[in-house]
Amino acid sequence: MKTSEKSFAFISEILQGKHTGNSVRIRGWVHRQRTSGGLAFIVVRDSTGTIQCAVKKDAVDEGSWKDATELFVESSLEIEGAVKEDKRAPGGYEIAATQAKIICKGEAFPIAKDQSVEFLLDTRHLWLRSQKLSAIMKARHRIIHYLREFFEKESFWEVAPPIITKAGCEGGSTLFTVDYFGKPAYLTQSSQLYAEVFITALEKVFVLAPSFRAEPSRTVKHLTEYWHLEPEMAYFDYKMNIDLQERMIEYVCQKFAKENADLLEALGQKAERLLKVKAPFKRMKYEEAVKLINERGGKMKSGEDFGADEEMFLTKGEEKPIFVTHFPKEIKAFYMREDPHNPGFALCDDLYAPDGHGELIGGSERIWELDELLGRIKEQNLKEEDYQWYVDLRRYGSVPHSGFGLGIERLVKWMLDLEHIRDAIPFPRLINRVYP
Repeated sequence: MKTSEKSFAFISEILQGKHTGNSVRIRGWVHRQRTSGGLAFIVVRDSTGTIQCAVKKDAVDEGSWKDATELFVESSLEIEGAVKEDKRAPGGYEIAATQAKIICKGEAFPIAKDQSVEFLLDTRHLWLRSQKLSAIMKARHRIIHYLREFFEKESFWEVAPPIITKAGCEGGSTLFTVDYFGKPAYLTQSSQLYAEVFITALEKVFVLAPSFRAEPSRTVKHLTEYWHLEPEMAYFDYKMNIDLQERMIEYVCQKFAKENADLLEALGQKAERLLKVKAPFKRMKYEEAVKLINERGGKMKSGEDFGADEEMFLTKGEEKPIFVTHFPKEIKAFYMREDPHNPGFALCDDLYAPDGHGELIGGSERIWELDELLGRIKEQNLKEEDYQWYVDLRRYGSVPHSGFGLGIERLVKWMLDLEHIRDAIPFPRLINRVYP
């Protein structure tokens, strides 16, 4: 059998009725197989879908029948045959095979139904073939595509900062240390500081890269390695920053809901849920949020940061994300500008997803004046020499600017309503897992 790219049809094309009545050749992997007398049914999967193939013993040669009946789940194969419409078949179409050929029989596939979470994580390199995870990975790709598309429309430039750094961005306790030729270095917690470098050249930029947090968290919302979208914008104040975040989330949700009905259906989701995500989103200051949380049963004190319980009290039953602004500066990062009209509070925002899916975005207006930045570095007992290059940005033509960070996996988890963030990334890195 030939193996040229043009000679094979994708299963999605067949399910769209493009090859009905014609002979086609497909290649893929065995999703299911059963044999009854002189008839074998093989459900074949490729990257675009699944289709049932019927192999009759008296309609194929001896080699084809042997291959069709000696397969394992996930054996790879090629099949040739006539496409016919059949409402009884999964997807409404079936291939009446005239030839079947094993590419790689392999061994008995180790994953069956009702496996433990730990086993499925141990065999993640194989479990990614499952229909659920395949659909999630496709959805993740589309979501990232729409994010890039949004920033392209907003005239942003994508930039590439380093992953290995000399100092942290969010605090030393959550840094992964690297032995850098005998000297300590760190895996980046955030690319934000380096993204700020680019605004004096390109004005509006974004980074999409991994970030690393050595947080000993065992929640459904935490990863130690995750993908981080981080825009920075010259001349944006914190209100313009929030408006941009709102437009971005609306854009991605609307595009995904309107263009991916197949993926939503595969994951048991309805487009209507995401179509409701339209501006404006609720906005409230930190003190208002604390009051609301406590009215709903929380026991939060002013000056504390939100935990999982507080996030649930705040967002349960909501259809759209909620902005909380003006957090106490003591619980936020050193680079956030203090509100000149409300001392002690930062010009910042966090965006929380509905129903306790967690914080999607953290953003702020950045400190852009030299003296204020030096003061904040001193207040937080940071080493000025570690941030000398960052301080230099304020010495030479600094301008007001803002930015934010979005966790890609948090966004995927919420948009697809996943139970655990580990399913929003191909190979999750958790506090107790760095394999495979």
